[in-house]
Formats: sequence, structure tokens, C-alpha cells
Amino acid sequence: MDKPFQRKGAKSNTQVGNDFEVKVQQYFEQQGLHLIQNFDVNIGINSHKPHKFDFGNSEKKVLVECKAHTWTEGANVPSAKITTWDQAMFYFYVAPISYRKILFVQRDFSQKRVETLGEYYIRTNYHLIPEDVEIWEYDEINSSARVLKYASSYSSS
Repeated sequence: MDKPFQRKGAKSNTQVGNDFEVKVQQYFEQQGLHLIQNFDVNIGINSHKPHKFDFGNSEKKVLVECKAHTWTEGANVPSAKITTWDQAMFYFYVAPISYRKILFVQRDFSQKRVETLGEYYIRTNYHLIPEDVEIWEYDEINSSARVLKYASSYSSS
């Protein structure tokens, strides 16, 4: 069965995301931050409703959303996937201000564009990224992360 939107070599795109989440959780554990998977927190504008973030910690007041997306085979923008990044920005925007908010993305460098997908997102969608959101990029080869965008502000109270 032909699956044109399936990542090459992957059992399923869901499995790719799940595998990435395991790496993210392990990375933060090594940094001394224990994260709970499918972390519920109330979000909203006029009223509030529970939303599950990929990870969170109520004591440390941290929310994490993970995205394991890559450029398309032709080094084009994965537009449909990028909309889920925009959606994550909205969820962060309506999340409690007291939480530290981290979008944790897979590092994927495009030789054609001479930038990573994370760098591209920040450059083209800066107007949608709340000031209190950090964007981190995880290099699976080196098991390391770097901050692409620091939060301008967040309250730790």
C-alpha cells in the first residue's frame, strides 16, 4: 500500500512521534527535570477546559509540546505539519501564564534552504509565537538540544 505522506523507513508517523517523545523525556530526565506524559492543564480564553500537553510538571510549572517533523523529500516546507506548530502556539498562548512553555522540535537541516525547520518556523512565523514560549531543537544524532528562541518573559510564580 502506497503511503506518500509516510516517513521513509518508519513503521508509522505516529510511531515516529512516539519515539521522539521518549527521547525528549529522557533528555529532560538527564537535565534533572521529571516530566509527566499527557499532562493535563486547564486552558482557555473566556472559560477553561482541560488540555493534554505532551509533557508537563506541575511542581516546576513546565509545559512541553513535541514535534518530530522534517522537511519534505524535495526539501519543501511540510505545510500541513507546520499548522500543528501554529496550533501548539495557540495552546501555549491560552495556557496559564505561570507555566514555562517549550516547543521541542526535531532538528532537520535543509541544504537547499541552509536552515533547520525550527529556524525556518521562527523566521516565517515569529508573529504567531507568544513571547513566553521557548523553542528548542533536538539533534537525535548527538542526543543534544539547543535553544533557538528564548522566552522573553514568563512568570515562575
